[in-house]
Amino acid sequence: MSASKETVRKIILDLDTGIDDTLALSYVLGSPDAELIGITGTYGNVVLDQGVDNDLRLLAMYGREDIPVFKGIDHPSTADSFSVPPDSEIFHGANGTGNVEIPAQTDRQASQQSSVDFIIDAVRRYPKGELVVVPTGALTTIAAALEKAPDIVDRISIVMMGGTLTQPGNVGPFAEANINQDPEAANRVFATTADITMVGLDVTTQALMSREDTEALRATGTSAGRFLADMTDYYIDISEKESGVYLGGCNLHDPLAAAVAIDPSLVTTFATNLMVETEGPQRARTIGDPSRLLDTVKNTKVALSVDTERFTRRFMDRLLTLVRKTESER
Repeated sequence: MSASKETVRKIILDLDTGIDDTLALSYVLGSPDAELIGITGTYGNVVLDQGVDNDLRLLAMYGREDIPVFKGIDHPSTADSFSVPPDSEIFHGANGTGNVEIPAQTDRQASQQSSVDFIIDAVRRYPKGELVVVPTGALTTIAAALEKAPDIVDRISIVMMGGTLTQPGNVGPFAEANINQDPEAANRVFATTADITMVGLDVTTQALMSREDTEALRATGTSAGRFLADMTDYYIDISEKESGVYLGGCNLHDPLAAAVAIDPSLVTTFATNLMVETEGPQRARTIGDPSRLLDTVKNTKVALSVDTERFTRRFMDRLLTLVRKTESER
């Protein structure tokens, strides 16, 4: 995929809407080179219904109730139910937005169509490379879509937030949180020939949002700006308190994946074929697949470096423009 000034990338965000998912959604809505055609909800930072409610209210806050929201699968592929891990509730708050109330209400409901079917239909509808699916949580719904419709495997473009090759995990020595939600589903996705870009802890830990950034949002005097600032200050405070290494802000995990989906030039990548460990002490580890080491086609591109300054500057520019525009249109 390549991006240019003339390119408007169509985006599907597959969100478990916590704090950085909210920032990713805001980034895409503030991007003139992106068109958000739908949000598919999943579980992770919050349960599915809470995440979908957050999505609907965030879209109402931004005056974008034209964008449809769909419900995905609400539990891992190897389980019958899901409960929010304690670490997720600590980092994202009980409601997913740092216990800060979204300043909008809506009577709108999620679409009757499932996330799986929406993704399948959208991939079939658009030419390859025009649409990017951006999962920022568990890969359960994505795996189900690829399995239900094998014809989309070689048409879909996926830019995912998850995994790590060069950094420790954030829920254990090896495991990254999103992969850890459903390692089996992630392993099935990586085993396909789908075009995948993995934006993991290797790069997302290099992109930070600071208290100076939240003050800039608050200084806009807008309700959306105050909400984003208060929510993100919660995330920064928790990051400072709970993280083993605090570098002066909160990591922009999901927003970086969204940004790379729109403009791949923000990162440099390493092409490989990945697998996920599904058993033993290294469960949920993302690592090269030795059985495909000699394959000439490497379907996954792992982001290993990022133009942090360009991304963070663009990130703040787009958020500030979005909240000001939203207020002016009220």
